[in-house]
Amino acid sequence: MKKVFFKTFGCRTNIYDSQVMMSSMNEYEVTQNESEADAIVINSCTVTNGADTHVRSYISTIEKEGNGAKLFLTGCGAHTKGESLLKEGRIHGVFGQSEKAKIDTLLKKEQPFYDPGDLNHIDDVIVDSFVGKSRAFIKIQEGCNFRCSYCIIPFVRGDARSMSEEKILEQVSRLALNGFGEFILTGTNVGSYGQDTKTSLAKLMKRMSQIRGVRRIRVGSVEPIQISDEFKEILGEPWMEKHMHIALQHTSVAMLKIMNRRNVYKQDKELFELLADKGYAIGTDFITGHPGESEALWLEAMQNAKDLPLTHLHAFTYSKRDGTPSATMKPEVNGKVAKQRLHEIKELIDIKNYEFRKAVSGELDVLIESQKDGLYHGLDQYFNKIIVDSKEDLVGNWISIKNYTVKEDSNYANI
Repeated sequence: MKKVFFKTFGCRTNIYDSQVMMSSMNEYEVTQNESEADAIVINSCTVTNGADTHVRSYISTIEKEGNGAKLFLTGCGAHTKGESLLKEGRIHGVFGQSEKAKIDTLLKKEQPFYDPGDLNHIDDVIVDSFVGKSRAFIKIQEGCNFRCSYCIIPFVRGDARSMSEEKILEQVSRLALNGFGEFILTGTNVGSYGQDTKTSLAKLMKRMSQIRGVRRIRVGSVEPIQISDEFKEILGEPWMEKHMHIALQHTSVAMLKIMNRRNVYKQDKELFELLADKGYAIGTDFITGHPGESEALWLEAMQNAKDLPLTHLHAFTYSKRDGTPSATMKPEVNGKVAKQRLHEIKELIDIKNYEFRKAVSGELDVLIESQKDGLYHGLDQYFNKIIVDSKEDLVGNWISIKNYTVKEDSNYANI
């Protein structure tokens, strides 16, 4: 069998899509070693111009190594840079996300091709294993109906549409039988699940929790306005991970309007305080340096961030994405200023996370995911890392840890 290496960029949705392709192959073998691959499938991200640059850099690296592997491009970048890379002769084939289940046929094509696929497509492939993963990623929806001014994703993933609830549950059942206990719900805009199929995210999660073997469910990321009263009712369930990632992007009232966001800071604060009262760790996304972010608006945002019970942060400096409203907005923010602001808010949330971990009481419920340099690495129910020293082989195991040391960078334990 010829061997295929998958290089995945970007979000959890891409991780899932790569797994769909691996599961759909019958005539090829997956390899974890790109140097021995006959074909390399690049599952690309195009959320920023910088993301496109990372993909191009990877292609250049493969070209320099010259092992003769055919290169194929899929993912969001297929819609923005696929044609140009094909015309340059740097890629053998380009295909959209809707075509990924046809991977065997696509890899066999002798002539260069461009097949962007269908932006209304809904996955129906059942994935029953995850190569190299202890946790299972479950894609429950595709696309987004939001139109944030900086974001290209709705134009490359399409409008929001939900996967079949029965298909999702069948997939979870199979994965649970194969030993997976933690499930991360992912998609382009997870919180929109069910709006088009007369169900809801909360209903789906309740049904998932009833499947034998399901131990913990985590939601990848939701918008504040998507936390409904129905969803609030399941916050106390034992199978809910005690961590929620709520996408804010900013906390300045004026900046949220500039970004064309739907959330309102006052309501965001009330929601975060409710979650904190229920013992949740809370993460968010944040963009620094978006056009229009004056010093006064930044100071407002930092004060608001101090007031929020945040424990985790996925922050990045604004990077122009051609074809979006933000790309032409003025005034632009100096790159050095944007990086300094990024450092400031990261430092703030690191301190908040440290204080949160010191205040936690009770046992940590940890899934050990990997081993590195003789130590085991896992995540607890609050989505905090813990490093464990043990003579036992713990990879893939669930362990309860009562005695551990809290340090600034992580939690540590000996077992």
